[in-house]
Amino acid sequence: MDTTDSRHYLTLKETPATDRPRERLKAVGASYLSDAELLAILLRVGIRGENVQDLARRLLSENHGLTGLAGLEFTELAHQRGVGEAKACSIKAALELGRRLLRAAPEQRKQITSGADVADLLLLEMGQLEQEHMRVLHLNTKNQLIAMVEVYKGSLNSAPVRAADVFKGAVRNAAASVILAHNHPSGDPTPSPEDARATEHLVEAGRLLDIEVLDHLVIGHSRWESLRARRLGFTA
Repeated sequence: MDTTDSRHYLTLKETPATDRPRERLKAVGASYLSDAELLAILLRVGIRGENVQDLARRLLSENHGLTGLAGLEFTELAHQRGVGEAKACSIKAALELGRRLLRAAPEQRKQITSGADVADLLLLEMGQLEQEHMRVLHLNTKNQLIAMVEVYKGSLNSAPVRAADVFKGAVRNAAASVILAHNHPSGDPTPSPEDARATEHLVEAGRLLDIEVLDHLVIGHSRWESLRARRLGFTA
């Protein structure tokens, strides 16, 4: 009996060169790559039946994003299917370098002074996402960016965003304030009633934690909207 798996998995070599993470990094710069693409570069190779980009996407999905993956202990990370000790070392080393950079040069952190600053960081990449993602920017008392984490993937219309997920990382990073951002895959950044309700809920949750929600941006294909500017979900 023939037991060969008839499914065809697209290997990285079969992927167009312009879509490979390393080639994209060289062409457009690391800041424009997704978390999965950057992780794929660290992983270097995939496993049987799963190329490195699919492996990276699965690891992020199974661990609820980059924050969850970063929170794994070394042994937990190494035991993830497709990782192992060598890849776990590369991931842990990269994460630690990022942490040290933040600690070593606080004066070089980007200062966020307006919604346009946030859009500059997010518009090109988030505007092209096919699913809805929410990211949270953690800021210090000088409105300098401490970290940016993805806390949600799905649809704000189909399930409520949990305040615990939004603020967990901000509490850990001792953030003074946060800015929320999510995309509309339709390309139209007009805030929905659900966006306004979610914002109001999160603004109140932040108030209880003494973490101010400065703004909530909706990202479209080439435009963005500020819920604060529209006075949606914000009372002041």
